[in-house]
Amino acid sequence: MSKIDPDFQPDPELLAHFPDISGNAVNGLGETRPRPPSCFFWHPPEKQTHGALRNFVMDRFVSSRDGGRDWGDVGDRGPALSEVSPTRREDTAANWTAIVKDFALSNEAELFGVAAMDPLWVYDGYDVSEPTVIVLGLAQDYEMMKHAPPRPGNHYSNTEVRRQYNRGARASKNLANFIRGLGFKATPHHGPDADALAMMPAALAAGLGELGKHGSIINRQLGSNFRLAAVTTDLPLILNSPDVFGADAFCTHCHVCTDACPPDAIMKTKQTVRGVHKWYVDFDKCIPYFAHRLGCALCMVVCPWSRPGVAGNLVAKFARRSQ
Repeated sequence: MSKIDPDFQPDPELLAHFPDISGNAVNGLGETRPRPPSCFFWHPPEKQTHGALRNFVMDRFVSSRDGGRDWGDVGDRGPALSEVSPTRREDTAANWTAIVKDFALSNEAELFGVAAMDPLWVYDGYDVSEPTVIVLGLAQDYEMMKHAPPRPGNHYSNTEVRRQYNRGARASKNLANFIRGLGFKATPHHGPDADALAMMPAALAAGLGELGKHGSIINRQLGSNFRLAAVTTDLPLILNSPDVFGADAFCTHCHVCTDACPPDAIMKTKQTVRGVHKWYVDFDKCIPYFAHRLGCALCMVVCPWSRPGVAGNLVAKFARRSQ
């Protein structure tokens, strides 16, 4: 396909709001020692180095909506959190896992996984006291997302992204309230704004998929066409294992997202980031285009795994090769 915005140049006014420190340095690009992540663009402005840039970009979003752009119905963000029941119910970890999984999948989530919390998933300045994390996946409508990136007169992909973030907020809050009703602690985590939990590594550990070259998770059913939410809890649960099915190997030889990315932000080889060798997207190149289009998600949509019906076939193909 022809490249979208082949002549894209970053807005000088936006670039003027970048701080002296690179967003890649904040993210730990090139660092060989593991450490917790630093707060970044999606955290409250006062907690991060790129707060002025975030405010500038968000002002553009607000002025676009106020200017009459039709964003569509994106739904509400769910209930307030209830108090933890003073009466704690007793059951086995296996039964609790089946119970909460059934609740989550019956209350808006398509994907469910469980992992033991790791301090390296908690952003600097935050604390997570619960020992376990439940990660949820919320599928996006591919017919809406294939319009990405958004543009004047075509809001479909942005509306769908916001709809799924709101659905993730509802799903995580409802699940947290359900667990609180059982007498256990539970804290919801959801996007698009970030809080204590880095959900991507938690989702990988919880078996939701493999990290793709485009920096998003590839799931064996949904490809990359989904969003994340999570609940941290002290409810006893059975842990999942990482799911390795061939997506990482596929990305090594695939160039669809790197060729499609208008600002050339997707790195073609893995990088060392806070002690982990992984796929990485250049923050300083990605955000100017995100601001230019008031959203993007193009890399998620063009990923071959995201097309309906394709992911399962690719998983089966890799399984046959490994026999």
